[in-house]
Amino acid sequence: MPSSASDVDGAPYASETRVAVAAAEEAGALLRGRFGAARAVRVKDAEGDVVTDLDLAAEKLILARLQTHFPHDRILSEEAGLLDAVGRRTWLVDPLDGSNNVAIGLTAYAVGIGLCVDGAPVVGVVHEPVTGSTWRAVRGQGAACGPDPLSGPPGAVPRSGPVVAWTQGHAVRRTDPVAAGLRGHLERRTRRVLQLWAPLLGWSMLARGAIDGFVGYRAEGIDFPAGALLAVEAGVEFRTLTGGPFTVGSTGPDTDRSFVAARGDTLTYLLDVVAGARAA
Repeated sequence: MPSSASDVDGAPYASETRVAVAAAEEAGALLRGRFGAARAVRVKDAEGDVVTDLDLAAEKLILARLQTHFPHDRILSEEAGLLDAVGRRTWLVDPLDGSNNVAIGLTAYAVGIGLCVDGAPVVGVVHEPVTGSTWRAVRGQGAACGPDPLSGPPGAVPRSGPVVAWTQGHAVRRTDPVAAGLRGHLERRTRRVLQLWAPLLGWSMLARGAIDGFVGYRAEGIDFPAGALLAVEAGVEFRTLTGGPFTVGSTGPDTDRSFVAARGDTLTYLLDVVAGARAA
């Protein structure tokens, strides 16, 4: 069953969360209903990433909802770009995370909506149309799916090795030596590396403890804040690839969005794996 935000009267960002959840779920219903008829309308880049008619239809719906309820906020959306306004608040919209999956008929995709204030995420919503699940997080208030809080991964390194998700930005070429080195070391020293073509699904899996960690190299700025906020509010820790402090945010170049996300001993383990890749 689709979940809805259960707001506490007066809680910070309660109305924003309610609108974002409703918009994501409405867009998800559209995507689910028209999935089999999706068609690519253009190629986005040299790597072959596509934009489908469903991207545009879901985006139009979400933008209309946000502009109706929050007309003075800025919006940065995957296909429409920046809809500018004056203020500290910016909505980030990924109306169809996993367009390439949808284009080949693979049912692995999600809708993501985030709100940032001065570049820092304060609301994150991820909806998976296939299952009807909606995960949401509000800064300082935890993360949840329906009434159930998300507790994140346990932190102990599994005997068979951790399962980790991987993401890299659109600007990263297939021949990039850093990306290839990181993926290679992760493949050799983990149980499995998930490359889903839909990083928001990876974030939801990490936040609910279905996987153990997430490694990103120059991650995309549109979907990263909403998904990462789910993980942060579920107790996941973030580090740079060199082990230093990492701040989740939406501003700055993509080189500022390379990270290791996990907790406990798994975080230590993955940082060691990444260090080995960098030293090779």
